[in-house]
Amino acid sequence: MNRSLVILAVVVVAAGILLKSSLFTVYQSQQALVVQFGDPREVITEPGLNVKIPFIQDVVYFDKRILGLDAQPEEILTTDQRRLVVDSFVRYRIVNPLLFYQTVRNEFGLRGRLAPSVANALRGAFGKLDAVTIISGDRPRAMEQVYNSLQDDAKRLGVEVVDVRIKRADFPDTISQAIFRRMQTERQREANEQRATGAELAEKIRAEAERQRTVLLAEARKQADILRGEGDAQRTKIFADAAGKDPEFYTFYRSLQAYSKALQHNDTTMVLSPDSEFFKYFDTPPGTARQK
Repeated sequence: MNRSLVILAVVVVAAGILLKSSLFTVYQSQQALVVQFGDPREVITEPGLNVKIPFIQDVVYFDKRILGLDAQPEEILTTDQRRLVVDSFVRYRIVNPLLFYQTVRNEFGLRGRLAPSVANALRGAFGKLDAVTIISGDRPRAMEQVYNSLQDDAKRLGVEVVDVRIKRADFPDTISQAIFRRMQTERQREANEQRATGAELAEKIRAEAERQRTVLLAEARKQADILRGEGDAQRTKIFADAAGKDPEFYTFYRSLQAYSKALQHNDTTMVLSPDSEFFKYFDTPPGTARQK
């Protein structure tokens, strides 16, 4: 009885292992290729549960989704004899698993076969453009030409190219540094021109302000001289009118002014004759001059 149970258990386990090795599942995002000793036998593109010969046949899975391939940056010579480094990527889909397996085996093998085609297509399309057009992004026709050029090569490998894009298009590092230095020099020259223009404008503004200041000061001095002259004339007229009304008083007033200026508190000594004209009001009644 125990021996029968052991045999049954062995048979069940063997059957399980055999069944597991015979069944495989293909998911919606996958497609499969059944190979026998490396030789393709069946292509399965629909999802579901499938059967294969255990231990003899194997299953190779391929992705149905869109895959990406980043190409190596390529140096391209443009029509204006400038060198540009173009970095691109390709989006593709595996449409023929059998042909894909027979030509490249896997995605790594595809890179080695498709990358040179991408480089040749880029050189052929972008070599007809100038550097400004490529860098500025005005290149839809060139990208369409690259896309069309890759289709035939891709079909021979069992894939379909969905899209081709440029990640970066720029000058090589050595040229970029030289262009940067030239741009920096140009910007420095423009800055110096702006500073020179500003300094010239500032000098003109200062000169105009100085001219206006000089004119205003001259006008002010002129007006002051006129007012001062008018005041002196009015003062002279007042003195003249006063002197005309009482000449003797005017003479007396002027003598007092002369005494005030001559006789200061500084111990000044003057030697004059007693009958000098300077003392004509000293020995006479106030307001009358000495009679000669």
